[in-house]
Parts: sequence; C-alpha cells; structure tokens
Amino acid sequence: MTGIHTAQALTPATALGELITGNKRFVYGKPQYGHNVTQAAATAGGQQPHSVVLGCIDSRVPLEAVFDQPFGAICVARSGAHVLDRSVLGSVEFAVDALGVSLALVVGHKRCGAVTATVGAVRSGDRPGGDVGYLVDEIAPAVDGVDLDDPAAPEVAIRAHVIRTVERLRETPGLAAGIAEGRLRVVGAIYDLDSGWVEFLD
Repeated sequence: MTGIHTAQALTPATALGELITGNKRFVYGKPQYGHNVTQAAATAGGQQPHSVVLGCIDSRVPLEAVFDQPFGAICVARSGAHVLDRSVLGSVEFAVDALGVSLALVVGHKRCGAVTATVGAVRSGDRPGGDVGYLVDEIAPAVDGVDLDDPAAPEVAIRAHVIRTVERLRETPGLAAGIAEGRLRVVGAIYDLDSGWVEFLD
C-alpha cells in the first residue's frame, strides 16, 4: 500500500483545525457543505482526505455533518462504541498509508448505548451472549476503576473508553512511524447529542 498516495494536503494540526471549524459551523447552523450529487460527482475521480474519523454506529451522530465536511475530506469507520477490531484497524492503517491522512480522530458520544450496556453488564455480572458480548468485552476495560454506584458512571466510562481507544491506536505498530515522524496525530473527542458540540480531549 505504501506509495499509492504521494502528497499530504494537510498537516495534523491543520486537519484538526478543519474539523474544529466545521463543528462550529454545524453548531451555529451555518454549514458550508451539503450532501448533493454534484459534490459527489466532483470527487468521483479521486480522493485526498485529510482525516480518518472513528465513531459509533449511533444514528444520531452523522460524522460528515457533525464536522461539516465535503465529499472526499474524511474517511469514516464506525462500529458499536468505536470498538477496534482488525477490520477497523486495517481501515485506519489503509487511510494513513494509502490515502495519506494526517489525523485519526476517535469520537465517542454522550449517552452511548453500548458503553451504558457494558456498565450494566459489569454491575450485574451478566455478560450478553454472541457478538454483542464481544462488544461488551472490548469496552469493559474502560469500566475498570469507574465507581459503578455513581449515576454518572456511564459518562465517565464513555470518556475513559475514548481515551483507551486513542492509546490503543497510538500503540498500533502500523501507525507508529507516522506518529513518531509527526505525519500523523491521534486525538479523542466526545460529541454532545444535545448541543452538537464536539469536545476535543487532546
């Protein structure tokens, strides 16, 4: 995959700035980009995204809209509570290596159902079966150390899970060189369902 992408359009700091500015436009009701077929057609010939954004599958968190980004600007990978598995990690590595993105952003969100269910499972000791159980197992380490009697436990765990996901990405061998050389930055964030604001944790 190395060498497919020959030039990076944005530095990590500039890419992060694009997402911060886009979120402000979104919150203030002044989006610059819409989703229409002319934009899709304009980027059909190729892409040079600046970021890969990892988010939850929650339907209330449409990441392209939240960051007011046009077609071709961000790659998006979504899984329940942005759980990292091999396909998600491979997708992030591809975005960095082949497409030259300079920012990997992990976006958790308030009232995340998967994290809340994990807190409940840890409290009760009743782990769900099947692949939902896999999600719970992957999220559960973020619940360690959280006061399960605290009503705010799910929100504390959501933040801890974002931080843990960021740390796991930073430790991924396929991303290490880019991070060490300053070509790639990995950042965490929390989306507020009520206000639309994204809080950047780094």
